[in-house]
Formats: sequence, structure tokens, C-alpha cells
Amino acid sequence: MSKKIFISLPVSDVNASVKFYEALGFKMNPKFSGEMATGMVWSDEINFMLLSRESWQMMTTRPIPPSTHSEVMLALSLDSREAVDEMAAAAAANGGTADINPIEDHGFMYTRDLADPDGHAVGAMWMDISAM
Repeated sequence: MSKKIFISLPVSDVNASVKFYEALGFKMNPKFSGEMATGMVWSDEINFMLLSRESWQMMTTRPIPPSTHSEVMLALSLDSREAVDEMAAAAAANGGTADINPIEDHGFMYTRDLADPDGHAVGAMWMDISAM
């Protein structure tokens, strides 16, 4: 089996979070989905698990940080600068927040940082490796 990553995120409303991540381009994995948790696929190797707060608390006793705090930024690579802008627009139109940090444009790399409805930080990025 190839190595995969499953990123678990506590969410206050699983259905709203599914809608948000589908708008960003994720696909729901019905094998890992139910009322308390839903698996969302970004690629063959990268999956998000959206867990209700009750489900999250069955996995750990550590507190869920407030939506104004960040422990990690999950950067998602996209095919173009336009795709980055489209993801930011989709985030804002589906319960999230676009541009929680200033837009970064370095010519060879373009990023916009988003927040999902629960405040989890997601970076939309495009990079031209050949220009580095």
C-alpha cells in the first residue's frame, strides 16, 4: 500500500463542512462517511476526515482550539493562479473566509490563505517549479 495521509479536523457541523470542502474541489468518500464523520478526498494520497466534535472527543481528550487560533496551515497545490483565486472565492461563498493572511505573490509562487467554517487554516497555492 502506498503511504497516505488522513488529516482529521473537528467540525461543528459535518454537513456544512462537507459542502465547504466539496466547493474547494474535494470529493466525498462514502466508505469513510456517516453522520458523525465524513471522509473527503483531495488526491489518492491525501484525505481529510471531518469529525463532529463528539466524534473528535472520542479520539482525544485534548481541547479543540478556538476558531481564532491555528496550529497548522494545510497547503493545497493547484494547477494555476486562477485556480487559487477560484478556491478563495469558493471558500468565501461557502461559509469560509478568504485571505486570512495577506496574499503572497512571488512570481513563481502565488498563495492565498483561507479558513473553513470552523477556522481551520487552508492555504491555496500555485508554484512554477521550473522558475525556481
